[in-house]
Amino acid sequence: MKKLFTFLLVTFLVVGNLFAQYDPKGYFSEDPAFTKGTLKNGLTYYIRKNAEPKDRASFYIIRNAGALLEEDHENGLAHFLEHMAFNGTKHFPEKGIINTLEKYGVAFGRNVNAYTSYDETVYNISSVPMNVPHLLDTCLLILKDWTHYLSLEDEEIDAERGVISEEWRQRRNAGFRIQEKTFPILTKGSQYAVRDVIGSLDVIKNFKPQTLRDFYHTWYRSDLTALVLVGDFDTKEVEQKIKETFSDIPPVKNPKPLPFFAIPEYEEIRYVLATDKEINSSNVQLITLMRNEVKPKDMNYGYFRNALIEGFYNTLIRSRISEIMSKPNPAFMSASIAQAEFTRGYNSYTIRARAKPNEEAAAFKAILTENERVKRFGFLDSELERAKTNMLAGLESSYKQRDKVRNDSYVGPMKSNFLTGTPIVSVEDYYNFAKAVIPTITAKEVSEKARIWNIKQNQTIIVTGPDSLKHLTKEEALKIISEVENDNTIIPYQEETNLSEELIEEKLTGSPTVKEKQLPQFNAVEWTLANGAKVVFRKADYEKDRVALSSYSKGGTSLFDLDMLASAMNAAALVSSFGKANFDPTTLSKMLTGKLVDVRPSISSFYESVSGACAPKDFETMMQLVYMTFQQPRFDETLYENAMEKWQISLKNRNKNPQNIIQDSLDLIMNDYHPRTLLFNEKYLNSISLDKIKRIYLDRIKDASDFTFFIVGNIEQEKAKIFVEKYIGSIKSYNRKETWRDNNVKGFTGKVEKRIAVKMEEPKSLVFMNFKNDIKVNPYNTICMTVLKDILNIRYMENIREKEGGTYGVSVSASSTRLPKDNYSINMSFSCEPERAEDLKPLLRKELDEIIQNGPKQEDLDKVLTNIKKNREQSKPHNSYWMSTIYNYYRTG
Repeated sequence: MKKLFTFLLVTFLVVGNLFAQYDPKGYFSEDPAFTKGTLKNGLTYYIRKNAEPKDRASFYIIRNAGALLEEDHENGLAHFLEHMAFNGTKHFPEKGIINTLEKYGVAFGRNVNAYTSYDETVYNISSVPMNVPHLLDTCLLILKDWTHYLSLEDEEIDAERGVISEEWRQRRNAGFRIQEKTFPILTKGSQYAVRDVIGSLDVIKNFKPQTLRDFYHTWYRSDLTALVLVGDFDTKEVEQKIKETFSDIPPVKNPKPLPFFAIPEYEEIRYVLATDKEINSSNVQLITLMRNEVKPKDMNYGYFRNALIEGFYNTLIRSRISEIMSKPNPAFMSASIAQAEFTRGYNSYTIRARAKPNEEAAAFKAILTENERVKRFGFLDSELERAKTNMLAGLESSYKQRDKVRNDSYVGPMKSNFLTGTPIVSVEDYYNFAKAVIPTITAKEVSEKARIWNIKQNQTIIVTGPDSLKHLTKEEALKIISEVENDNTIIPYQEETNLSEELIEEKLTGSPTVKEKQLPQFNAVEWTLANGAKVVFRKADYEKDRVALSSYSKGGTSLFDLDMLASAMNAAALVSSFGKANFDPTTLSKMLTGKLVDVRPSISSFYESVSGACAPKDFETMMQLVYMTFQQPRFDETLYENAMEKWQISLKNRNKNPQNIIQDSLDLIMNDYHPRTLLFNEKYLNSISLDKIKRIYLDRIKDASDFTFFIVGNIEQEKAKIFVEKYIGSIKSYNRKETWRDNNVKGFTGKVEKRIAVKMEEPKSLVFMNFKNDIKVNPYNTICMTVLKDILNIRYMENIREKEGGTYGVSVSASSTRLPKDNYSINMSFSCEPERAEDLKPLLRKELDEIIQNGPKQEDLDKVLTNIKKNREQSKPHNSYWMSTIYNYYRTG
């Protein structure tokens, strides 16, 4: 006992000395890896050298301006301007920016994009090759044009009206319509209540071009703009080029001050009910808004410590709700309680429950009770200690991989610094801070947040759901709130503390390696164990704190007849959610505290697999979980019944959502109405049973001799071999010689044309076209199909979106399958105004016919091939590239 006391005393002194470095009133030093400056015209720039990926850079413009700045006659113009940035500038007329960048493999949409929100507008050019001469200068010139030199020509503005009108139409789904009804009540009296970023269709179609130009020059100005450049370049050279390129942009004379958009406070609890025919679940929320405008001078060590406390609060209450969901017949289908940023200058404390049909009162009372339990009794030390351990494990993993942070991941801290003054902290400084501070945080401090956040003002009750159900009234909701606050039967949270010390208590005999084969083309080795399992290992340390595992065995759901098929399709996912061995999900999570590890089974059409990932320190744990996935699966009747109840409830309103009807129709048509094309309906659910799931799982996820495993990651070969032999070597073998079964699901033949009439709240048409053919699947044909898909994306963007203004975008996808027969398929789809569908549809085929007859345009082909080669070059160092390459080699040759 004396030794333990001495250890605890030493630990306390070490932590105390560490934390002494962090006076709550002290401040982080800004990360020296960043260069920051401001030009005389007010433009701010941030630069950071980074070599992940090598020879690449990302360029961003951050605008401290968004939709809230619009007047009523400008409603939607901030977002419209975002589009116009790609429709002509001083140095890049018309589509010059896109055409220029795509020549170097920088693809529009994938690498070049933008977004507009209430408070900000952000443009990005990512993954730009820095080993191409003059491309740095080209990107800087594009940024300069975006900053001050948009052309905004009448013809281009008019052409874009159709594209944005279709984006407006595409967004008008049930969720958007619900938000249209609830947000104006939640933010009543503020600019948030009358703006939704996409704007008014009337304004979009009818505003005068000069109105857009005026808005642009009023708000899109240098003093509200920051440049962010991160990449594999010389920082001093880039800084000099920024000064040379951007200094001549004139500052705005007498600039309008940037307002703060306040949400008026209110005392009485507000209530809003929003229903919709197409929504399929009921939700009840109690949202409390709180002003949280933090000044840079307040962002000290104490501020960051408080952020950790708030994060722990959300984590702990999320764990409690997860535990409730694993118990029989929970009162809600899902729930959450969380404090989070609501919008700039405001946080929200949201208590939410997704209710069973006509049971909103029970769900609301249940989640309020959990909130009240925390408010009265707080959290336990044991709960917090687990959360601390997990957070420190995650931080340690991030710290180990700090040299593999991708360019775009650094943009967030710089954006926050520009918009709100948040300091840019180095990974090293924050890691050392967190290591010292986290042990000093107490359960009392975390629990105190419940008292602070549960305030009696700025509260809104929001009830949403299908219009066919009975919903909670304001009077009923207020009564429930009062009842819970005065309920004397609520008791403190209690948890099971007698956890097993080991995941696997039985003694495992394992299997030795009986054959070893070198694979020089992959710098890998193949082990065959005595139980017949085959394991391929490749040490890869590009990602320093990651080890990945995959596997396969032939068979899958193809081996099961129709009466078992629905159960087979869901068996792996359900069993994975049940926990393992004698450990339910809550207990298993506690057993894995501090470990970065996950293992999951899956059963697809022709294969079954077990896959996972871990930190190198947790490799043995991952191997233990692999063994348990095979030998100790858990079949939990309570969790099964809970899952089935959720699915049954989700059926109630499913077919009132037109997207579900359309998707079901497409599935049936594409598979020529084959009986094995199962739709999610009552018959489907009634055919599933726990007994079937158990039989299927135990049949598919078994037999080490029938599985090939793949391990790629940063662990020494001999260490990996020891645990492979012990745990994979202990999986039972049955020496089955299995393969998949051809159930003759061949899909449609010839030309099939269908028209599906679906009633919608917002009228629109979906045009879907598919071509498929039995062509040999090999690397050359697969690359050709990828090239064709990407060329079509370019052609459809140019002709159907931009030239015709007929749709927000055409989606093109391509796929190949070897089983049961070699086949390629390509899909094209878009949504549009119903009246235009028949005119636009032939354009899909027109572009294909042009390529069939004349081949692709050389310019398009060059763009696509350059992008493919660029992406492959970026991917090759990564562990995932090697896992995919080796896995596909074994499965397909």
